[in-house]
Amino acid sequence: MKTPVNAILKSALLASVLGASASHAGEVTTTTTPAPAPAPEEDFFSGTLSLDLNSHFVSYGLDVWGDGNDLEGPTFNPALELTWQLPANFSFILGTWWDVNGKVPSAIGGDLQEIDIWAGLGYKWDKLSITGLYQNWNYGSGNEQIVDVKFAYDCFLSPSLLIHNRVDPGASGGHNGTVIVAGISHSVDVGPVTLAFPLNVAFFTDDDFHPGSVDSGLGYGSLGINATLPLTFLGDKGGEWNIHGGFTYYLTDNDVVGNPRSGRPDGDFFTSNIGIGCAF
Repeated sequence: MKTPVNAILKSALLASVLGASASHAGEVTTTTTPAPAPAPEEDFFSGTLSLDLNSHFVSYGLDVWGDGNDLEGPTFNPALELTWQLPANFSFILGTWWDVNGKVPSAIGGDLQEIDIWAGLGYKWDKLSITGLYQNWNYGSGNEQIVDVKFAYDCFLSPSLLIHNRVDPGASGGHNGTVIVAGISHSVDVGPVTLAFPLNVAFFTDDDFHPGSVDSGLGYGSLGINATLPLTFLGDKGGEWNIHGGFTYYLTDNDVVGNPRSGRPDGDFFTSNIGIGCAF
């Protein structure tokens, strides 16, 4: 008896399906999950460089060279600060600042009036930064020594508190003591330019901190406007360069801040600044 053609075709189709199912069931399929991208690492080493011209040298409210409201005869102040990241959110800081001008004969040589160096540690926890620095200011054949502690919080007004302790007066003409500086600053972007508006108020705990000082208390307040323009056309291979400048108004109490020069220069005065900076 002959098998009908359609029955043969059905049997062949069924065998094909069963064979394919058995073959697929015997395969082992593995799914590979891509490894997560590594978190970006913070730079182990960083730094800032600034090459500034300042109309005044103001040290904690003191108009050092007695320029008053005269914006002429600027002083050149290069500065360099280096930072190395350490474990547990700590960092090591090393820096220097120079004062170069021909306003008075130099005890160091040429127009170099002062060399400051500092070293210390920084610590960061979330938005809070704490910095402790030992500083040695070399000028006038003496070494003024400073221990600074600064607290800063990264938020809308960027509040900060600096405790400035002089532990050796060197050639300052003043005495050991402490100045507490409270500050806030707010920045806004106007196109490519960043504008900053810092405000500082300083309290002197001693009545003879600066030469000529006869009282303690509120010594000065300052309000500034600073502008920073990134120089993006230079690229970033050597760091992020910028040009910056601004003005600061100082309101001082001469009884607290004192005055190292005769003639009592203005207690309230404007200062100006312009310079080139680099972050690397």
